[in-house]
Formats: sequence, structure tokens, C-alpha cells
Amino acid sequence: MKHAPVKIPLFVIAIVFLVFAFVGLFHNDENSRLLSPTSFFKLSNSCSSQETKVSHSGTPAKKKTRSNLTSKGSSKVTEVEEIYKTDNEDEDFLENKCDITKGKWVFNNLSQPLYSDQSCPYIDKQVSCVKNGRTDSDYRHWEWQPDDCVLPRFDPEVVLDKLRGKRLMFVGDSLQRNQWQSFVCLVQSVIPPEQKTMRRRGRSHTVFKAKEYNATVEFYWAPFLIESNSDLDIISDPRKRILKVDSVSKHAQYWVGVDILIFNTYIWWMNGIKIKSLWGSFSNGEDGYEELEAEVAYRIALKTWANWVDSTIASNKTRVFFTTMSPTHMGSIDRHEKRGFRCYNETKPFNKYWGRDLNRRVMNIVASVVGRMKIPVQFINITQMSERRIDGHASVYTEFGGKVVTDEQKAKPRGHTDCIHWCLPGVPDTWNQLFFSYL
Repeated sequence: MKHAPVKIPLFVIAIVFLVFAFVGLFHNDENSRLLSPTSFFKLSNSCSSQETKVSHSGTPAKKKTRSNLTSKGSSKVTEVEEIYKTDNEDEDFLENKCDITKGKWVFNNLSQPLYSDQSCPYIDKQVSCVKNGRTDSDYRHWEWQPDDCVLPRFDPEVVLDKLRGKRLMFVGDSLQRNQWQSFVCLVQSVIPPEQKTMRRRGRSHTVFKAKEYNATVEFYWAPFLIESNSDLDIISDPRKRILKVDSVSKHAQYWVGVDILIFNTYIWWMNGIKIKSLWGSFSNGEDGYEELEAEVAYRIALKTWANWVDSTIASNKTRVFFTTMSPTHMGSIDRHEKRGFRCYNETKPFNKYWGRDLNRRVMNIVASVVGRMKIPVQFINITQMSERRIDGHASVYTEFGGKVVTDEQKAKPRGHTDCIHWCLPGVPDTWNQLFFSYL
């Protein structure tokens, strides 16, 4: 017996068709999303990489990046959108994964610094090397070239436009001031004299203002980030310094409301002795302090800073950066000892090496603490690129006690050589070039 064919209502057929179409569309979209290139910034201890789009002319293209900061035992993923403009939107773009720590210094005698220590009035005499008698100039013409990408050139007008109506503040020690002065000199080169001012607000806070842009580039002196008895009246003997490792509020009140914060702290911790660490009030004098190993005190202090950032900063209003340790070349090396002392008389970069005065454990502490923070922190990793630049230090072309090193003292460089700070213009300009690529 034949059965009559079952008639399926048209609306049921339509519903089934729509369900299959939706599933197929979702499946294709999901596969497309998973297979599409994603841009990550990664930092594992001292190593970082960033995927970037670069035009054939070296101009960054429009891109969206997803930041992924990782450290041993912890990870963090944050969404950050960065948009760059190009002169030609139709150009083809070359996409590379870039580890900024891997590269080389390339000599380019055709490149000229945007400023000199004669043209920029904001440079400390301590790092005004040409004014202090340095005659060789090659140290100003080395350019950092990453292996796998193009580092955009610093463009003062683009930077000022990005900073329009904003406050940028460098916070830290004299090496952070070195970077701040470099940044100010780079941007002020395109600002008319009547449109810029430099003013001190107290003993710790200095503000450069670009009036037309209603933008400020500020420096706040806090060599340990946390409070110490050597913040203002500097105690030269590190054995007499006392650090309030659980307090940052005295300094941090000046950081509130800043749009871009760049922190550093390193060199003041590295004196080879235990650090007097205080819980409580300085009003008790030296009572109540505890001597801690430098790395232990450093970790506690950095956690104090991190807790303030996490509890105070709104990530949708303020961007936070951390400059990694600036290499020193204080340790004597035999082949250079024959030519003078430490960084004295050096005119070319090293081949790759790990400086004796760099502390890997401290780098691990920074990566570990930052990796556990809620607020995203972007590293400006200057360490590996700078450790080769033994030629870039102020050396004997500096001042001690407010007096420029004399010719007689230069002939006997031991005791009159600064292998910590950097000549300006010089290496810190490259640090700000790296910062510009993140800005």
C-alpha cells in the first residue's frame, strides 16, 4: 500500500534553512577570526617583541595591537588600539614580527640630530658633552636597527599632535631625567621660542610646556619611586640612606591626573650594600629600620608602587610605561684599561655582550611584579640596545661638584669619569625613538 507523501509546511522549511545558514556563517566567521593575523607585544623578563605594519617608506600603517605582557609564573592580556596615519593609504604594507632587543647599531654619517647642546637650552651641564670639550662626533650618528622591522624616526610634530591637551611625565632618577631632557630637546626644536616655557614647581617637579598644543612634558624626581630620606637633600653616603619601602603617597600625589606616565628606578639601588628599610615614620629617626638585601627591598618597593598604580590609575585615562635599566660601564675591562679607564676614550659601540654592572635578577623582579599588575604597563626596553654603547657616556666630558672636568683631570680619568649618564644628543634619543613607536 502506498503512503501519501508527508507535506512539510513551508514555514518549517524556511526555519531549517535559516538555522543552517546561520551556523555556516558563524563557522566561517569564527575560522576567519582565528586565522587572521593578530598583533602582540610580548615581554618575558628582558625580552620583548612587537608586530607592526610598516610602509615601504618606513611610516607606520594603521593597525590595531593587542598587548600581551608575560612574566615567569604569570600572564596578562590587555586590549590597546593604536592608529597611525600614512601619507598614502593605498600603499602596500609589510608586516613583520619585531623583537626590539635584537638588532645592531648602524653608522649613518648623513643623519643629523634634531638638536645640539648649544641649540637646546634645557640640557644639564653634566651631559653637555660638546660644551664640555668632547671633539669626536661619531657617537651622535649611530642608529639602532632591529633585525626584523623598521624603527620609525622620531617626528616632533607628530609627537606634539599626539600630546595635544595632555600631560606626559617622566618619573624617576637622573637617568630618567637624561631621557626627559632628550625628549624635551627633540620636541622643542620645532616650537617657536615664544610658544614654550620651562618652569620648576618645587624642588622635585619641572614642567616644560608647549603652549600652542596645551601640552606639558614633565619630570618628577623620585630616584627610588618610594619615599626616602635622600629624595631632596641627597645623602651621598648610601649607608646613611633610609627607605620607606611601604610608602609612595608623598610622591604619587603629583602623578594623579597625568595622561602618560613613564617610570624608572634602578641605579640608586645598586650600591652593593644592604638597604635600611623603614616601616612607619621618619619622625622616629633611625629607629625601627631593618637592613634588607637590595633585591628584597627593591621587590617590596616595586610592589608598593604597583599597588598604587593598580588602585589609583584608570587605564582608560592614563597610559603607564616603565623604562628598563640603563646599562652602566663602570666595571673595568682589560682591553679598555690599556686605553684609559672604564668608558674613557671609547668611540665605537661594543659587539654584543652583557655588561658587568647589569643585574639580571633585578630585571626578573620588574617583570614578575609588573606581570601581576591589573593595570597594563608597557615596557620601554632600552637595556640590550644600550649595553653596547660604551662610547655614548659622558665620560670625562662632564662636571663634578658643579665644575667641568679640567684638561689635567681628563689626562688622569680615574675618579673623573662618568660611565652612568649619557651625552646629549646621543643614546637617550634612541630611547625616545622607541617610546615614539609606542606612543
